[in-house]
Amino acid sequence: MFSRITVIGDGAMGSVCAMMLCEKGLDVTMWGHDAEQLAQIAAKRENTLFLPGHKLPDSLKFQADDSKAMTDAQLIVSAVPCQFMRSIWRRLKEHTPEGVPIVSVAKGIENDTLLRPTEILADVLDAGHKYATLSGPTIADELANHLPATATAASGDDELAKNIQYTFNSPYFRVYTNNDLLGVELCGAVKNVIAIAAGIIDGMGLGDNAKAALLTRGLAEIERLGLAMGAKEQTFAGLSGLGDLVTTCISPKGRNRSFGERVGRGMTARQALAATQSVVEGVATCAGVGALARQYDVEMPISGAIGDIISEKKTVKEALKDLMSRRLKAE
Repeated sequence: MFSRITVIGDGAMGSVCAMMLCEKGLDVTMWGHDAEQLAQIAAKRENTLFLPGHKLPDSLKFQADDSKAMTDAQLIVSAVPCQFMRSIWRRLKEHTPEGVPIVSVAKGIENDTLLRPTEILADVLDAGHKYATLSGPTIADELANHLPATATAASGDDELAKNIQYTFNSPYFRVYTNNDLLGVELCGAVKNVIAIAAGIIDGMGLGDNAKAALLTRGLAEIERLGLAMGAKEQTFAGLSGLGDLVTTCISPKGRNRSFGERVGRGMTARQALAATQSVVEGVATCAGVGALARQYDVEMPISGAIGDIISEKKTVKEALKDLMSRRLKAE
């Protein structure tokens, strides 16, 4: 178990991770890329932009100085959205203590490189770090309200996964371990694309039958890609697979599902993006998923359809018609 932790990132997930760790009596410091924004959060003891309505613990420390934020850390939590990770960690590289493990809570695939979050970290930072991810059905607002939740701490290093498990586990947040880092991170990325499709179904009022079909066939797509890349089959039925997919597709608070709902109601992708201040991970991830599907020669019709809608190659109705009229086959 780690007792001194630095959270890199002051978004919703970074804030709720800091809250949970402080509640356990741990020494927690939060860093943000914008010193002025971080100072406002510190002054109000509330992240009014990304986690409004939840008081941050008095014990939480804030540090905008890159050179001081991670000085005494035993564990670093990377809560930076996937598409911004490379630039942030390049900035912080020279100040990152050698050998300190890093756990990512980001979900996505970097478009230019097709790397997962922990792969981006390993690509940017010097050798000597161990990496893990904490992933699962973890809506930040529900965690902040102490509603029961679960997640998976995944790493190729079993001891690190167990230490993260004990560090984060609490009476309302149960953490399991998993050694399939590839599979857990891939599930976390691709499920956001499927969640956009779920939102479109809601926006168009297509019903529960369509939503059930989407989750089932969407999970099949995620599993096909994951197995082709070398992930373990059992991961896809677990918390970071099926569990996270269900939550993301049904929760009215999910950013990706909400984005899809706006598109389903008639907005263009650009209009739907402009309607939120949050990062909609599935939009950026969609291109990367398509590239991986081509690279590994995996059929992913739902993900492809969402890519066509986002790039405005097809309307929602055209994409739906094409999906429903595909060649008949065995399940």
